[in-house]
Amino acid sequence: MDPVSLGLLAALAGGAGGELGRDAWAGLSALVRRPFRRGEDHERRPALTSGEEELAHLAQDPDDETRAQALSAALAARAAQDAEFHTALAAWLRQAEAVRAEEAPVNNTISGGTQHGPVLQGRDFSGLTFTTTPAPAARPHGDSRGGPPQ
Repeated sequence: MDPVSLGLLAALAGGAGGELGRDAWAGLSALVRRPFRRGEDHERRPALTSGEEELAHLAQDPDDETRAQALSAALAARAAQDAEFHTALAAWLRQAEAVRAEEAPVNNTISGGTQHGPVLQGRDFSGLTFTTTPAPAARPHGDSRGGPPQ
């Protein structure tokens, strides 16, 4: 498994993503606190951290890249040793990536003429209904009179 992104870990530890981010951080915390299940040959492998200490350190200082790196490495090492953890971490990561999408910048541009009716700028709108009047009739080219074309 690829290491968990340092940026994602730091963002979640720092409270990014509002409620979604807090839920993702709580999910990672619960995952890390699960009992460590090593494979049958765990006695021949080096001792690994569960990740709890690294998680706590990053929570104390989310801007410390070294702490984010330590947690990412601990998660990757544990996933390599514990198949159940690997599966759960991969599932958590898919859900946590939604936080990154929520934090993506929004760039709104309006160009190309006159808009007649509501123009909404923002992101992720749903359930909206607009009742508008029809756009004014187009005037023939060269008609500078103020009234409608005849």
